[in-house]
Amino acid sequence: MTRISCAALLFDMDGVLIDSTPAVARVWTRFALRHGFDPAEVVHRAHGRPSIMTVREYLPHGDHLAENKEIERGEIADLEGIVPLPGTRELLSALPAGRWTIVTSCSRRLAEVRLKTSGLRRPEVFVTSSDITNGKPAPDPYLKGAEVLGFAAKDCVVVEDAPAGVSSGKAAGARVIGLCTTMPSREIRDAGADWVLRDCAAISLDGPEIQAGKLSLLLAED
Repeated sequence: MTRISCAALLFDMDGVLIDSTPAVARVWTRFALRHGFDPAEVVHRAHGRPSIMTVREYLPHGDHLAENKEIERGEIADLEGIVPLPGTRELLSALPAGRWTIVTSCSRRLAEVRLKTSGLRRPEVFVTSSDITNGKPAPDPYLKGAEVLGFAAKDCVVVEDAPAGVSSGKAAGARVIGLCTTMPSREIRDAGADWVLRDCAAISLDGPEIQAGKLSLLLAED
C-alpha cells in the first residue's frame, strides 16, 4: 500500500468512474465506417478527448459541428451498458463534499445523461468540454477543475484512464493516478502517470478525517 495526501481529487468520468466503453466504441465505429476509416484506430484515438478534436483530425475539410452533433446524439441515445466501474460508488460516497469533482471530455449534456444513468453521486460542481476552449491533453480542463474547488492544481491528484488525460493532468501540475481500465498499463506509464492502479477499488481513504487540510489516501498498486 502507498499512502499519499492531497487537497482534492479530480476524476475523469468515462473509463474512471463509469464504464461507457462499449457505447463509445459503437458510436465511433459507425463514424469510422461511414467515412471509410479503420474503426479500431478511430475508437482508440477518440478515447479521453473531446469528440470535436477527433472529428477535425479525421475530417479536416468536413462540417465539424454537424459531425460532432451526430456523434453526441449517438452517445446520448446509446446508454446500454453504462454502469459504475468497480469501487467508484464506495469511493465517491466516502469523499467529503468540496474535495472532489469530475473533469470530463464529454459535453455537459452527455455528462448529465451518463451520470444520471449510472446512479453515481454527483459533485457540487464539475467541468465538461462545454466549459473550456482547449481540451485534453491541454492543461486547461484540470486547471479549471482545481479552480472550481478553490485549490491549486499542484495540490490535487488527478485520476485518469487515457494518455491524453494523464498528459493533461501532468501539464496542469497535478500528480496523476492512472487506471488500467481501458488502456494497457504501458501507455498510462508512458504518458507520465505517477501511480498505476487497476481501478478505483484500489483507492481508499486512510480515515474519514481531513488532516492538516489534506485528504489521506491509500493506493493498492499492482
